[in-house]
Amino acid sequence: MTDISKIGEFGLIDRLTKNLQRKNLSTRYGVGDDCAVLHYGDKETLVTTDMLMEGVHFDLTYITMHQLGYKSAMVNISDIFAMNGYPRQLVISLAVDKRFDVESIEEFYRGVREACGKWSVDIVGGDTTSSRTGLAISITCIGEAEEKEIVYRSGAKETDIICVSGDLGAAYMGLQLLEREKNIYYEQYDALSRKVKEAQASGNTQNMQALQTELQALNDFQPDFAGKEYLIDRQLRPEARGDVIAQLREANIHPTAMMDISDGLSSELIHICSQSHCGCRIYENKIPIDYQTAIMAEELNMNVTTCALNGGEDYELLFTVPIGDHAKIEEMENVKQIGYITKESLGKMLVTRDGNEFEITAQGWNHMQQ
Repeated sequence: MTDISKIGEFGLIDRLTKNLQRKNLSTRYGVGDDCAVLHYGDKETLVTTDMLMEGVHFDLTYITMHQLGYKSAMVNISDIFAMNGYPRQLVISLAVDKRFDVESIEEFYRGVREACGKWSVDIVGGDTTSSRTGLAISITCIGEAEEKEIVYRSGAKETDIICVSGDLGAAYMGLQLLEREKNIYYEQYDALSRKVKEAQASGNTQNMQALQTELQALNDFQPDFAGKEYLIDRQLRPEARGDVIAQLREANIHPTAMMDISDGLSSELIHICSQSHCGCRIYENKIPIDYQTAIMAEELNMNVTTCALNGGEDYELLFTVPIGDHAKIEEMENVKQIGYITKESLGKMLVTRDGNEFEITAQGWNHMQQ
C-alpha cells in the first residue's frame, strides 16, 4: 500500500486522472489547469452538488471504496436527470485522513469512473486535502438542457397524474439489513474482546489462545445475504434513472414536475405540492414495492408502506404528467401511476387499502440530525 504523502497531492491527481478521455463537445478543457473550460452555446446549464460525510451519509463498515465512489457519482448524476437534463461533467473533491492509502482512493475513483462511463460524463476537476474527522466527499455535476425542456418541481397542475419509476423502499430495507448485521458483529466482537481481556488478566493462556482464534474467525466472517442481494444493491449501488428519461422523451411525454426520490416519497411529494401550490391523492395499493422489500419488512416487523413512503435513497423518479398522457404512461415499463394532483385546499392525502384517508407527512431522513 502506498502512503499518500509519498506521492503528494499532484502525484495523486496524476494517478487518479490519467487516461481520462473527453466524451462531450462541451468539455473544452478538463483536468490540468486552475479551471475546467466548458461551452454550452445556447443551452441552459444545470449545476448540482452533494456533500457526503463519513458517519452521516455513509458507513465504511459495510460499503467499499469502489461502491462509495459509484454511489457518490450516481446520486449526483440523478439530480440532473430529475430536471430533465443531460449530465455532462463531474467535479470531485475529497478530504481524507491517515487511514486511506493511494490504492483505496484509486478504488473510489474507479467507482466514480464506472458511474460516469454509464452516462458519458466527463470528470473535469476537483481537489484533495487532508481531514482529521474522517472522509468527506464533495461532488458537483454539471449538465445541459434546452430552456423549454427543463422540468421544475413547481409545474404540477390539478388533474395531473402522479407517477413513479421502479419500486420504492428497497434501499431503506437494504440499509436496515446492513445495520442489523453490523450491530450483531459489534456485539459479538465486544463480547469476545471482554473475554480475551479476562483471560489475559487471569493468566489463562490456553483459553486466551482459543478466544484469539475465535476473534480472528469473527474478523474474517462474511454475512450471508443470499436472497437479499437486490436490497443490498439498491442501497450500495443505486442507479440514476436516465433510462426512464429516455423513455419519456421517446414517448413525447413532457413531465410538468419532477424530482428524484432521495429523502422518501412523502417528502418529495410534499415538495412538489408545496412549490406547485396544489394538493394530491395517492393510493397505497398503487405504490410499487418489490417482493424482497415486503419480505424483509415483515422479517423486521416494519410496515412496508411506511418504508416505501419514508425510507429514501431509492433515487427513482417522481413526476407528474398531464392526464392526456395516461395511455402513454400505461405502456411504459417500470413506471407506475400512483395518484393524481388536486386543489391545494384538499390537502396531501394517502388513501389506504381499506379506503381510509390520512394526511401525508414528511418523515424522511434528516440530513442535519446529529
